[in-house]
Amino acid sequence: MQQFKLWGRMKTWFKLVAVAALVVPLAATAADAPKSATPAVLKALFDCRAITTDAERLACYDAAVGQVNKAEKTGEVIIVDRQEARAARRQAFGLDLSALAILDRSEEKTEVDRVIGEVVSARQSPDGRWTVVLADGAVWKQVDDQSISKDPKKGSRAEIRKASMGSYFMNLDGQRAVRARRADTQ
Repeated sequence: MQQFKLWGRMKTWFKLVAVAALVVPLAATAADAPKSATPAVLKALFDCRAITTDAERLACYDAAVGQVNKAEKTGEVIIVDRQEARAARRQAFGLDLSALAILDRSEEKTEVDRVIGEVVSARQSPDGRWTVVLADGAVWKQVDDQSISKDPKKGSRAEIRKASMGSYFMNLDGQRAVRARRADTQ
């Protein structure tokens, strides 16, 4: 009977670890640590697997899970699942954020090559180029001199896709695409 209780508690800890698709230490940047570095609190949890005595292994898991929980609550580590990583990648589409490479630890490397959004605002500069703000907060600026036949407005559909050599095409309401770049601000 005691073994079943032990196994039930261990399964709970294994689920906790399985949900932790990524653990990102806030104190370290991608340049500071090797790509495969495991945070100390997670390594302590993994090390419990090597203990052969059930009671000692359970005590190790109890202590290690407590430390992971504390580290997550204090912000020392952030646990991000695959869905959150995809959302972050999509939100950062068009920006040069090589630090997001930490989100690519899983075997599944799904790269975003296009986003579709709704225009919240659009304005034209004196030189005829457009700045478009999407519903997700992304700001895209036209970088070429191509004209757009129908002015974008609130509610317009914007599709931005990767082009060659790090550039992007912005298509507004199905019109001919113009070259654009992601801007930090309007």
